[in-house]
Amino acid sequence: MRLVFGLVLMLGLGLAGFAVYMAKSYIDRYQAQLALERQQRVPNIETVDIYVVTRPLKYGEPLDKTAVRMTAFPKQSLPAGVFTKPEDLFPKGENTPRTVLRRMEANEPVLAVKVTAPGEEAGITSQLERGMRAFAIKVDVTSGVSGFLRPGDTVDIYWTGNVGSNNQRTAENSTGAVTKLIETGVKLIAVDQVTDSDMTEAVIARTVTVSLRPQQVAALAQAQSSGRLSLSLVGALDDTVAEAVEVDQKRLLGITTAAIEERVEQESCSIRTRRGAEVIVTPIPCTN
Repeated sequence: MRLVFGLVLMLGLGLAGFAVYMAKSYIDRYQAQLALERQQRVPNIETVDIYVVTRPLKYGEPLDKTAVRMTAFPKQSLPAGVFTKPEDLFPKGENTPRTVLRRMEANEPVLAVKVTAPGEEAGITSQLERGMRAFAIKVDVTSGVSGFLRPGDTVDIYWTGNVGSNNQRTAENSTGAVTKLIETGVKLIAVDQVTDSDMTEAVIARTVTVSLRPQQVAALAQAQSSGRLSLSLVGALDDTVAEAVEVDQKRLLGITTAAIEERVEQESCSIRTRRGAEVIVTPIPCTN
């Protein structure tokens, strides 16, 4: 009797183990097929290893090897100006860091426009493009847009001055006190001594520094010495081109001046000679 009970018990354990084995095999095959299906559904995204920052960085901080790391980034969404090789980011060696020009958050790609050249400090010279020059313009609370200017903004520049007497007119036939748009789309690179484009608070500046070509610098220097310059802030998304603007007092008030034609009568001189009943008129040059 005990022998039969033992055989039944062993048979039951064997059947239970076989059932567990079959269930495990079925689950493993199901999970493998599920993983394969998921893998097939995931798109094959090509990536590129680029440098990103490891921590938040502010304007003026050094960008050295401890502040960056490599990470995979989708090639299709790769922004312009990224660094993919150590010799590109640190061409003079890791002991010659770059300087941060714009605020960057952790894991943000390092872009060429946000850092200086290797070994270069953050300043005006790093903001100037090839062929451009820095020029300072005197401003106050009214001409400086109430202190809402900051580095990186774009402005239009107006000149207000006197063109002279009523006999002296501009190309738009303006006389007297005139306000004219002389430069459009000018980039600010500094407000007072601040070149940080991340500044957000309003600053009542005394000077702003703009980036111009040498010919524009000469024109603005002449305009600043002969009149008053005012700045007009251009919207960040505004890509329109401003038309020629020139206003004098008469045009501002809607006064039209009728054209006056000056008629000059030429003086004539002559000699009258009487011959009997006939009078002969002989023209001669006037002496007066």
